[in-house]
Amino acid sequence: MVRVTGVALALALGACEIMENKVTEAPVFDAEAHLFLEEVEGEQALGWVRAQNDRTLELLQSDPRYAPYYEEALRIATSRDRIPYGALRNGYVYNFWQDDRHERGLWRRATLASYGEASPQWETILDVDDLASREARNWVYKGVSCLPPENARCLMSLSDGGKDAVRQREFDVTSRLFVKDGFDLPEAKTTAVWSDPDSLLVATDWGLEAGTPSLTESGYPFIVKRLDRGGLLANAVEVFRGARQDVGAFPFSLEDEQGRRWLGVVRSETFFTSSYHLLKDKEAAPVRLPLPPKATIQGLSSDRMLATLEQDWSSPDGQSFLAGDLVGLFWSDFLLNPDRPVFERIWRPTSRQAVQGVSVSRQGVLLTVSDNVVLKVARLSRTMSGWTTTDAPLPANGSAGVAFADPSEDVAFLSYEGYLNPDTLFQYDVAKDDLKVVKSLPNWFDPSAFRVDQFEVASTDGVRIPYFIVRGSAAAPSKPAPTLLYGYGGFQVSQTPSYSGSVGKLWLEQGGVYVVANIRGGGEFGPAWHQAGLKTNRQIVYDDFIAVAEDLVRRGITTRSQLGVMGGSNGGLLMGVMFTQRPDLFAAVVCQVPLLDMLRYHLLLAGASWMDEYGDPDDPEERAFLERLSPYHNLKPDVSYPEIYFETSTKDDRVHPAHARKMAYRLQELGKPFLYYENIDGGHSAAANQKEAARRAALEFTYLARKLMGSGS
Repeated sequence: MVRVTGVALALALGACEIMENKVTEAPVFDAEAHLFLEEVEGEQALGWVRAQNDRTLELLQSDPRYAPYYEEALRIATSRDRIPYGALRNGYVYNFWQDDRHERGLWRRATLASYGEASPQWETILDVDDLASREARNWVYKGVSCLPPENARCLMSLSDGGKDAVRQREFDVTSRLFVKDGFDLPEAKTTAVWSDPDSLLVATDWGLEAGTPSLTESGYPFIVKRLDRGGLLANAVEVFRGARQDVGAFPFSLEDEQGRRWLGVVRSETFFTSSYHLLKDKEAAPVRLPLPPKATIQGLSSDRMLATLEQDWSSPDGQSFLAGDLVGLFWSDFLLNPDRPVFERIWRPTSRQAVQGVSVSRQGVLLTVSDNVVLKVARLSRTMSGWTTTDAPLPANGSAGVAFADPSEDVAFLSYEGYLNPDTLFQYDVAKDDLKVVKSLPNWFDPSAFRVDQFEVASTDGVRIPYFIVRGSAAAPSKPAPTLLYGYGGFQVSQTPSYSGSVGKLWLEQGGVYVVANIRGGGEFGPAWHQAGLKTNRQIVYDDFIAVAEDLVRRGITTRSQLGVMGGSNGGLLMGVMFTQRPDLFAAVVCQVPLLDMLRYHLLLAGASWMDEYGDPDDPEERAFLERLSPYHNLKPDVSYPEIYFETSTKDDRVHPAHARKMAYRLQELGKPFLYYENIDGGHSAAANQKEAARRAALEFTYLARKLMGSGS
């Protein structure tokens, strides 16, 4: 590790005189002067990043807690006791696996019968470490897309260092080799779907077309073409075109229980609105499917095209549906008479429920439902009298879900976990409603030493906000303890009970309390819970989080000097807002891969696609709100802030690392305390391999222990 001398540290921290967290004169805020930090791999920007990395790593890794934290986190991350989740295809379970000997990972398979054994007989299909070594590339595996029904030819996605952009190469599972002169799509944010064995539907960066970019302002493709085997990208035939102001356009396929496939394109006009277009044959014009803008296709089952609604809707056949409903379009009838679609309501949630997922097997539909923020799986079956619902026989009061299901398979894999319950994987015979344990994880910490409670608190508008607390199980009330509060609050993403060995070992067993807030912006209670915090209404999301934090103090669970918070991506924005709006309430802030400059976010990488969530900085009313919200723009020289810890990644091509860079740089100008670590690889997760993931966890919990538990010396 490079050590930073006093002189080098002074240069790294800037020209202002720093003493006791004060500056002799607060520099004028000049956002233009920080734009060099938007040059992802610019020499000046990376010079600053490396200096901050050295300073932060020297501080945190010299703490006596870091080394044991890292060893525990690495032991958990690389343990062979992890469940090898996989996809079932043609009698084989395919799995991607990383451990201490395979940092980049193995793509492998085992027969279904062997998979159920304690030690499956795995066949290696591709060793990514070996591939990266042979090709001298920083390959990170990003998944495969195989052509049914044989599933022998696959498009393998490989990323340079963990970016969202991938190179897609045709791979033959039988020979375990990349296909000579096969499909090979250059690096881009590409979506490709098999049309037939010799052609693909491809949405990618086609370069300039008639002098106009073929990517949207969000950086995604909006033109879909058919690419034939042996053909050049330049000669691919256009089948669909959206518009440059869209988020993007992407091909998709639908498959029913008989193996019949239909191809289409989803045009995402905005992040939350889409139109679906069926490609009936090569010559006919696409047919738009009769769905409202806020709807998501979930698959085909029992001759119904299933879709979930994110808005109230009156269908073309005169029926009224509510946001959150699962509906079905009579598929065969629609194909014959597209001008006369007929729908039916399949399932409707209560006010405390929401659909979290829809999966289709050959024997029925598996519906994952959030019920007061715990998850269950229900089996939906079509009978002569309509749709019937039966809960799968899984444990209660945790997070049950579908790990794998496919229209061509009778067997599904279901999972269950809770804050104190490690993951268990079940094999589920959908037709027989028969469940058996396939794999289960050991406990990384003693669950009997802890308890889980769910509380609620009223937000500023009176709405009750639930949150979970994991803490020591002592019957008598304990004194206030160091507490880590986690939140996200955006994009209809729900925060449901989950097991984390690292949280258990590195936090709970050290005497900490762990809290997860189910604030608005998420999807815990359906579309309305999410939509309550969109655009200029977003302050309510932050009010919810503050209400939970204050309730923790009011209940005596913690104190302000013992309360830390953590969140990433959109949750990183949440952390930035907490840092600037309520610096008095928190003693530690872990701000992971964040958005922070809310006046330029739409100009950076995929940011333009999120304007339906946050608002448009070019709209005067929405800009005025974002100016009041943007953490980067609301740092004050006369305010005392807690020392914040930023984490980001140079290779993140979704949320630009400049967000964290610029806010940290501004804190540096103001002489305020902060720590900063930028992983050179890692993509949006900021962890390209298990060792880096373990280091990230160890750094985070070392920081939290220093701020909330004392020096540790």
